[in-house]
Amino acid sequence: MIEPILEVKGVSKDFVTRRSLLGGVRDVVHAVRDVSLTVQAGTTVAVVGESGSGKSTLGRCITALDAATSGTIHLAGHDVSRLSGSSLMAFRRTVQTIFQDPYSSLNPRRRVGDAIMDGMNIHRLYTPAERHERMISLLERVGLNADHARRYPHQFSGGQRQRISIARALALTPSFIVADEAVSALDVSIKAQVLDLMADIQAEHRLTYLFISHDLGVVRHFADRVLIMSGGRLIEEGPTDQIFEHPREEYTQRLIDAVPRPNPDRRRFRARG
Repeated sequence: MIEPILEVKGVSKDFVTRRSLLGGVRDVVHAVRDVSLTVQAGTTVAVVGESGSGKSTLGRCITALDAATSGTIHLAGHDVSRLSGSSLMAFRRTVQTIFQDPYSSLNPRRRVGDAIMDGMNIHRLYTPAERHERMISLLERVGLNADHARRYPHQFSGGQRQRISIARALALTPSFIVADEAVSALDVSIKAQVLDLMADIQAEHRLTYLFISHDLGVVRHFADRVLIMSGGRLIEEGPTDQIFEHPREEYTQRLIDAVPRPNPDRRRFRARG
């Protein structure tokens, strides 16, 4: 039986949006409400929902970028709610994030080779020569080459920048990666290449992905399990085929119905000019 790498129990996250003159709470946004889930090691679990459903906030709580208001999160042997100091540093080596916009997540004033080595420098992993060698190896693994290490982010296409983000995420040899809309900004052909790359790397290193997305077309071909969120709540979950073929919730069915489907019987009309 595959051991769970992530266990989330009753997690909620509230944001105070307005306070009184005396500092009392007046308005609160309940971004995540009493969410519980389990993720098995080596699998891909997709969290799906429309904008504002709480999926990205849940991902930030899991990676300790935001502190949960209540509930518990255990990830890769760490109690996320109790992390600080050296334990938080150790946790950062285990868990990495691939963000939606690869340009804004990369420092435009730093060469990409330095960006990939930043984590290794901070955690004092390897010798300087070994760090450089590993950086080159990671660039080559994601389809780039050693010459690219000296370039800046603006000198790359969107797909190439996302490959650099993947290389940076892999630099610390994590066991768990949160991919937050990691391919949503890419063209269809580039999106397929990046997803294939992520799948290959997962098979090589037995990585676990929490794949946050609103694109059910991508999710159906990439995820082992699907979690549906709405209004901060987890309303449905199950194996990918079950969710798509036999959804229980009307909201899930509406999301599935919104996925564009090519119709080979539809006649094409060419504009004349």
